[in-house]
Amino acid sequence: MSVLVVTGTCTGVGKTVVTAALAALAAARGASVAVVKPGQTGVAPGEPGDLDEVRRLAAVTDLHETARFPDPMSPAAAARHAGLPPVRLTEVAATVSGLAETRDLVLVEGAGGLLVRYDEEGATIADLARWLGAAAVVVTRPDLGTLNHTALTLEAMAHRGVLPAGVVVGAWPADPDPVMRGNIRDLETLAARPLAGALPAGAASLDAMEFLVTAHRALAPVFGGAFDAAAFRATYGLDKEIQ
Repeated sequence: MSVLVVTGTCTGVGKTVVTAALAALAAARGASVAVVKPGQTGVAPGEPGDLDEVRRLAAVTDLHETARFPDPMSPAAAARHAGLPPVRLTEVAATVSGLAETRDLVLVEGAGGLLVRYDEEGATIADLARWLGAAAVVVTRPDLGTLNHTALTLEAMAHRGVLPAGVVVGAWPADPDPVMRGNIRDLETLAARPLAGALPAGAASLDAMEFLVTAHRALAPVFGGAFDAAAFRATYGLDKEIQ
């Protein structure tokens, strides 16, 4: 069963773009790919959501949104506020397992960060990853504060028995400041491995063909890309740590 969970250090870090990049590379290799969004929040019915972005960027159509809530809150809070049943991650796990029986890869994009609650019992995307035996890609920011958020996310994963598939910077700017450049080596130290990728800022504005080329450059070979962490570090990193 090939399942990969995409989580983040917080909201707005680029999880959807990274999910689309992973899907695009897998599909380009001829793999059958399904993408699951257990809980979409902050988007009203009929409005485009994260999976619509994945469809546009990756040209993948095997998409599964299990619940949608209009309020921009955690899935648990959004369901409560809307008076709707919460997302049951045990049911999502069964859905993902079923998809994985006939797909080469199933990508599961979480909402917000790793420990965002999906129901009143406190189930999180970390629980879902553990139930599925799936590794998790951690999407993070490049700027000030990212080291603490990334460290907390990785530590929470380790405590819950969730294996990291790699740390990916969700939006790397064309002109990074010294803090961002210094964070490269520190992020790798926290992950105990080289960066698994860095998507350029603005990648979400590309068309599908341009996005595929960008995804190939921005993600590591383990995901089907050509990202060279050592070359990235040599180009952008600082010899002297900033933080």
